[in-house]
Amino acid sequence: MAQACLKNKVKLMIAYRLHFDKANMMAVEIIKSGKIGTPRIFNSVFTQQVAEGNVRVEPMTTGGGTVYDVGVYCINAARYLFQDEPTEVFAFSASNGEKRFEEIDEMTSAILRFPGNRLATFTSSFGTAPVSTFQVVGTKGDVRMDSAYSYLDDIELQQTVESDTQKQTFPAGDQFAAEIIYFSDCLLNDKDPEPSGEEGLADVRIVRAINQSAQTGKPVQLGDFKRQNRPTLQQVIQIPASEQPKLIYAADPSGKS
Repeated sequence: MAQACLKNKVKLMIAYRLHFDKANMMAVEIIKSGKIGTPRIFNSVFTQQVAEGNVRVEPMTTGGGTVYDVGVYCINAARYLFQDEPTEVFAFSASNGEKRFEEIDEMTSAILRFPGNRLATFTSSFGTAPVSTFQVVGTKGDVRMDSAYSYLDDIELQQTVESDTQKQTFPAGDQFAAEIIYFSDCLLNDKDPEPSGEEGLADVRIVRAINQSAQTGKPVQLGDFKRQNRPTLQQVIQIPASEQPKLIYAADPSGKS
């Protein structure tokens, strides 16, 4: 896809709304500043209940599964917080046996090894209560975020350095409007969008390796992948939250649509 767009001079941007979110980019800046020391551990959970019949529980052959849908947020966050690419993955999938999970995983947990022997772990699930968090632990402190991947709730950011804890609350905004405004500017002013197709490819290769590991029960080595561009605070676009529209013949992920 990226090659086709480049060949035909078409702009391609991956819809990573959190690259324009102030709370997530503040977490990036805190870690880059060295305040928590050297980041060593990333842990994340992104889960929700998805009803039978919802498109999210369609067979994995048509793009379903928790890792492609929500786990990719954890993968992308680990990459922009560690500012690096993983070299190896190991994963397990599990199911509670319910009919809605006959064709996909109910949940998957993965371990990603990064250069410098840093480890990132996450669990994605369609069969548990809604949780959206991450934590980065460094040699001097840690950064935690609640509602980390949400676009509806306020985001809570907490940093602790040598027993001194500071908390910030970021009000929910219109993250979709922010990325549309950014992409429109790229079109109008002939700029190359970031996140680019290459950024999406970086995650897709990891998702595929995780699914392969979960199916075979073996770790999967990843080839070299160099990314020079990372999201920063300079990309933030804050748009106030808009009123939620009334759904017509549709439902949120927990309902049938």
